[in-house]
Amino acid sequence: MDPSERIPKDDWVDQDLLTRDEAAGRLVEEIAEVAKKIEAGEGDEVMERRLAGMKEALKHYRER
Repeated sequence: MDPSERIPKDDWVDQDLLTRDEAAGRLVEEIAEVAKKIEAGEGDEVMERRLAGMKEALKHYRER
């Protein structure tokens, strides 16, 4: 892209960014869904690893 074609100001600040609380809330919901599937016998190793990763991420978001 030619520099003259760039917009005068980056608009990344206008994106819909999640707060830590919003991200944690979404993770809680996703963790519940994945855990339910695993408990129902629908999970595999990848899903269990994903669940563990989401739980670690949730700990990170809850740290203040």
